[in-house]
Amino acid sequence: MRTRYKILEQGHIYFITSTIVNWTPIFTSKKYFDILIETLKFSQENKKLKIYSYVILDNHFHLICQVDKLDNIMRSIKSYSAKKIIELLKEDKRNDILKIFANERSIDKIGCKYQVWQEGYHPELIMGDEILSQKIEYIHHNPIKRGLVESEEDWIYSSAGYYLKEREGFIKVDNF
Repeated sequence: MRTRYKILEQGHIYFITSTIVNWTPIFTSKKYFDILIETLKFSQENKKLKIYSYVILDNHFHLICQVDKLDNIMRSIKSYSAKKIIELLKEDKRNDILKIFANERSIDKIGCKYQVWQEGYHPELIMGDEILSQKIEYIHHNPIKRGLVESEEDWIYSSAGYYLKEREGFIKVDNF
């Protein structure tokens, strides 16, 4: 996974962003959201991924997370979710989106017909409580900024409800 952002310190808390190629809206129905949710939950339960804050939007997601070997975990999340997304797109006969993913495939991706996720995930090391608070606020405000909801806790695909109403969402939020 080529990126100009680098993991400088393994095991520290990072803010990450991962985007669907061409900002294509994929997460538009529950069954597509569920693919990413289940993939993230698997990494929490089996690969020691800690998620402190998250939001999933139609074409990207943000996490504040912590794990050793973040590169490997993100590669696994993106690879597995891409396979499942492609399977579902084929079932749903979404040839329009499959064509976009085929056209965006990197030439160095031998054996792959499609590319779902943009390269990289832009890890930003969280250095202190002030930056952490800013990133959590940014994550939770994202659905409002996009005009999807009026109140942060109303977007069910984020951790805002956990922070603002103390209710669990689809993904378990770890405590700091």
